[in-house]
Amino acid sequence: MDMRPLPEADGGERTDYSRWLGCDTMARLFRHQCRRYGSRTAHREKDLGIWKSYSWDDYWRHAEWIANALIELGLKRDDVVSILSEDNKEWLYFDMATTCAGGIPNGVYTTDAAAQLAYLVNDSGSKFLVVEDDEQLDKFLEARADMPDLVKVIVLEREGLRDFRDDKVMFLDELYALGKAQTEAHPGRFDAEIDKSRPDDVRMLIYTSGTTGKPKGAMITHANIIYQINALDQVLPALETDEQLCFLPLCHVLERLFSVETQLAAGSTVNFAESPETVFDNLREVSPHIFVAVPRLWEKVFSRLQIMRKEATPIGRWALDRAVAAGARRAQYAITGARAPASIELAYRVWDALVLANLRRMIGMDRARRATTGAAPISPELLRWFWAIGVPLFEGFGQTESSGVATVNHPGHNKVGTIGRTLPGAETRIGPDGEIQLRGPHVFKGYWKNPEKTAETVLPDGWLRTGDVGRMDNEGYFTITGRIRDIIITAGGKNITPAEIESALKFSPYIADAVVIGDKRKYLSCLIMIDQENVENFAQEHRVPFNDFASLCAAPEVVQLIGEEVEKVNKQFARVEQIKAFRLINILLTAEDEELTPTMKLKRSFVEQKHKALIDSMYSEAA
Repeated sequence: MDMRPLPEADGGERTDYSRWLGCDTMARLFRHQCRRYGSRTAHREKDLGIWKSYSWDDYWRHAEWIANALIELGLKRDDVVSILSEDNKEWLYFDMATTCAGGIPNGVYTTDAAAQLAYLVNDSGSKFLVVEDDEQLDKFLEARADMPDLVKVIVLEREGLRDFRDDKVMFLDELYALGKAQTEAHPGRFDAEIDKSRPDDVRMLIYTSGTTGKPKGAMITHANIIYQINALDQVLPALETDEQLCFLPLCHVLERLFSVETQLAAGSTVNFAESPETVFDNLREVSPHIFVAVPRLWEKVFSRLQIMRKEATPIGRWALDRAVAAGARRAQYAITGARAPASIELAYRVWDALVLANLRRMIGMDRARRATTGAAPISPELLRWFWAIGVPLFEGFGQTESSGVATVNHPGHNKVGTIGRTLPGAETRIGPDGEIQLRGPHVFKGYWKNPEKTAETVLPDGWLRTGDVGRMDNEGYFTITGRIRDIIITAGGKNITPAEIESALKFSPYIADAVVIGDKRKYLSCLIMIDQENVENFAQEHRVPFNDFASLCAAPEVVQLIGEEVEKVNKQFARVEQIKAFRLINILLTAEDEELTPTMKLKRSFVEQKHKALIDSMYSEAA
């Protein structure tokens, strides 16, 4: 059994992970930072196409109004408030208002159906539900009979609801009016509630995706988050001058940690993307200093640039290839923090001035001093490519139950192909069955009202079972090879973890996602979701006729194209790990589809069930 002991801060002194700026809860830290920064900008979002700024004073004032209004409406300490909205400043106002009032905020994905909303509201025992607009309100109205314990539903936007009336529903402006009146009547109540907060209080509920059963609410405490802030500051520090872009759902622990918790700690500025569809435009507009994303976004950026390369002139393609090659030679040193030889550094700087700097401006990465990726495996080749164009991209690992981050690569300690080393002040080990296990201040409090599942996940001695299989090298870097439940045991008895194969496939600009199949089968097969934009571009360039997504997937030229990509990947693996057959999923999937997680990953078990006939066809033909 391998184990990495508790590391300390680089200075050798033991760090106090229980406080940040003298505050031991996020409620107290919120008050501290709002008073400290006052009129400085905390958030920006677009209104009618124009970026508008909102100050820390705005943050405090609106949170106070909301908190006092909710208390007047009956919010008690430990009551849950569920938020069903896309990312915006009001999401954060309700989040901090609830926390400061002693309640527990819980995010709901906007892609969830009415029945899913009812389950989450009832399982969490939510007393209040915040919805963004008429579309989300419709979900409540459809399932209201199944949510009898809700006290009030608050709607953020009135558009399309001017004449709407319902005793259980109120609008944001009405809530603010109530909150202002209550703040005048009870001027010290908000501060008094903040003073009652304790480190072991639940800061937030984060519901798991529910791919292996009903979603479970993970209880993440103030102490968990204060630890994360301290530990991350040692390895990936944020600055008060940093600009950030918030675009992943705030229900997801990764976005919540970086766009709410560490932003509060650093005093930086968060810009809200207009929608998931405008992320690339907003990224160029904001040009953030630090940027956190999931592999799907990095894969999409790479794919888009490959399209641009193909559409460039011959001399343009030549210049780009030479520039990337020069960057790749330098990246071999930069990745580990080493100084490149003068000749390599000079060549890079020339090509950077001629090509790469402009390339980074085009993708909104020209000011990026650091980018990070997590929540799913990413191809090492893709990481190296971003380093080659001058974007320092670091991979990390964590999960909801570890309050966000558990291991991470960072400047000076970076090894591509690994998930990095353990956060300072915590422990990581490889269990007897190869499972990566975690222990420390980042381990969550447990599942909401579910002690049985908590006992299955957290061992009696405090070790958290991640469900991921991996290994640790002699320098303390961890590598994930797959999920325990995803391990494939072929008919020949060979154990195969599909994650590395799938990651290699997704490096192809033509492949958006892949699920390797083969448990109890004679060989491996694969279901593939193509990258629509790149494959359509290929089809148009090669005059391949198609009239919809299904016909595009059925085109012989497209099937051949993907077959060639699969063969390229097969050469990287042993014979028993090679894909012998594949099929294309001919339905264009979106975040609303059950096959995809909110971070756009294919749900393996769901996909295997839904496309069983397609999978069986890959084996019946060979029988």
